[in-house]
Amino acid sequence: MNNSVLTAIGLIIIAYFFGSIPTGYILGKLIEGIDIREHGSGSTGATNVLRTLGKSAGATVLLIDTLKGAIALLLVKGAYLYYPQNLPESWQPWLITTAGIAAIIGHSKSIWLQFTGGKSVATSLGVLLVMNPLVALSALASFALSIAVSRIVSLSSIIAAIAVVVAMIALAQPLPYIIFAIFTSIYVIWRHRSNIQRLLQS
Repeated sequence: MNNSVLTAIGLIIIAYFFGSIPTGYILGKLIEGIDIREHGSGSTGATNVLRTLGKSAGATVLLIDTLKGAIALLLVKGAYLYYPQNLPESWQPWLITTAGIAAIIGHSKSIWLQFTGGKSVATSLGVLLVMNPLVALSALASFALSIAVSRIVSLSSIIAAIAVVVAMIALAQPLPYIIFAIFTSIYVIWRHRSNIQRLLQS
């Protein structure tokens, strides 16, 4: 196995482990001595932490979970910047996409929490901020507009996920990024399936 393949695999694994850092779980233990998964929705994400532990804890989880996704991609970009001889340029969009997906899956399927976790919204935002800031801004704008009208976080997250796909296509992004957007949108919506059921029943 050559250096390029080993470097790529290493970056993807590191991205997964960054995503796996269970921020909400750690804060739950530090602040209240609780397992956040046993409270509220059972998610380790910012929304459940906000509702269970308060605004400061929720904001902290939101920030750190966003940074997890951003750092995972910045490591890939850094590898291309400092070790270009190890990675073919043609791999870059595909490696960025794969590392982004690894970080997102890591957040919701954390190796430290028996493959449980959050719903990957904040980590997806962090990935998008590095992948394409305009797409990230379109997702944020869609979320903000939806939350202002509906006051429902889960619905707003789903709308933002769909907006990511629309923005990626509208901005004519590379095929790997469009694939990432479609995967992420479907995955985030699937992670919200219990919320969707409650919305349909209400």
